[in-house]
Amino acid sequence: MIIVGNVYLSDDIAEQYFVCELSACKGACCVEGDAGAPLEEAECETIAQLLPTVRPYLSQEALEVIEAQGTHTIDQEGDLSTPILPTGECVYAFRDEKGQLKCAFEQAYYEGKSDFKKPVSCHLYPIRITRYDEFDAVNYHRWEICKPACAHGSALRVPLYRFLKEPLIRKYGKRWYDELCRIIELQFGASHTEDSGQKTSQS
Repeated sequence: MIIVGNVYLSDDIAEQYFVCELSACKGACCVEGDAGAPLEEAECETIAQLLPTVRPYLSQEALEVIEAQGTHTIDQEGDLSTPILPTGECVYAFRDEKGQLKCAFEQAYYEGKSDFKKPVSCHLYPIRITRYDEFDAVNYHRWEICKPACAHGSALRVPLYRFLKEPLIRKYGKRWYDELCRIIELQFGASHTEDSGQKTSQS
């Protein structure tokens, strides 16, 4: 286990190699699962405000679900999440010309229409955070659909926490991330902290 402040991380964060391979998975993490993407309370207001901005990317079916359920919903566990279509897709996902699912918020971000990239839980995937009263538990979500990403990351020698550098800093701050790197170097050796020179954050 890796402990940085009040955040407890599984060793997988340092040991697992991972780089998303969208051409292989087609964005399956936007559709697989029992609920939408977990949301933080502050993100719900942001998403509601940005609906007019992302509306052009969304399907008519998605807009109808949003009209019926709202821009966010409560999942079966009582947590805030994005609504989903009857087929399982997040309402904020859309398919590009290659048939790959993409996030409407991220598309608007890259087009300079917004400074909100996407919900932080999506940005952090494939790690999931469980909040407790006194600490956060950060674990790698091992899933069949991400096997190509594991193979890609292994080929590039990019450990998971390096791939997720940007969202981890977004969540916990630069100082926290630097401390994470220092601790991983002490516990796992310097090879786990060397940048590969390859892309190490999500697109």
